Amino acid sequence: MTRSSLISLLALTLTTTAAAQDAQTVRLGFFPNLTHAPALVGLQRGTFQKALGKVKLDAKEFVSGTTLTEAFAAGQIDIAYVGPGPAINAAGRGMPLQIVAGASEAGAVLVARKDSGIRSYKDLAGKVVAVPSLGNTQDISLRHILNENSLKSKTDGGNVTITPIAPADVLAAFAGKRVDATLVPEPWGAALEAQGHRVIGTEKTVWREGRYPTTIVIVNAKFAAANPQLVTAFLKAHADTVAFINRSPAAAQAAVNAQLQKLTGTSLDLRVLQRAFARTRFTTALDLAALKEYAALNVEAGYARSAPDLTPFLRK
Repeated sequence: MTRSSLISLLALTLTTTAAAQDAQTVRLGFFPNLTHAPALVGLQRGTFQKALGKVKLDAKEFVSGTTLTEAFAAGQIDIAYVGPGPAINAAGRGMPLQIVAGASEAGAVLVARKDSGIRSYKDLAGKVVAVPSLGNTQDISLRHILNENSLKSKTDGGNVTITPIAPADVLAAFAGKRVDATLVPEPWGAALEAQGHRVIGTEKTVWREGRYPTTIVIVNAKFAAANPQLVTAFLKAHADTVAFINRSPAAAQAAVNAQLQKLTGTSLDLRVLQRAFARTRFTTALDLAALKEYAALNVEAGYARSAPDLTPFLRK
């Protein structure tokens, strides 16, 4: 979905006779990662709350797509920023969701601990590699990288140990030598690199030359049916925030850092954030072809028996 088509969709929805607006609160899920910068910046600048008017915004951070989709399935989240892997898994399980916009592309790197001896993907044999959670977008990407390099995880009969660690905790895991490498979303990859650790897979070599969605926006289908104007208002705020990030990257970086400080107690060096921004693209566009390929990788990773038809999950 291009920005122009998203705006057209918003205009069309605004002219549609809306169902009764039932919700008094919009519950938003997101992660404290740069790849979720539209959420971080929108929260920091108050853009979402302003767009929702008197309806309260209740934003909640999650550490992984797995825990977020569990909350989504339990009816605890209305709108979410999430990676395509968990979203596709949720769609395959029949969760009532709509995929309504893109948020970011690329923005994840494979970093090896500087004293691990890892110089290439093949050196991951016998090592411990962290991902944000099992079944999430980076986990699925990592298993594809292993497959392309004739490697397997231990759970698949190989010798690579894949372990879940929250991205904000991976710096401590490297310092304690609990892991040898990680496929991690930004800005945590850039933060590791600033400590002297080695990037062995850039955002462009991880998959599809960097032309893949890392974060998308999903909405509970039942919530969207009952509250179409709230969803429209949120999507307009999302599009405005993405435009602001691309128009004013320095101000956006400051907003991201302020939110990270609130959420994780950690603010990052400006040079780290600039490097992380350079590896991430922010867009409202949805690349359906890339999502379909992700669904196939999900099957390859063993998280689904078949790839779901994603077309019915895209908001018309």
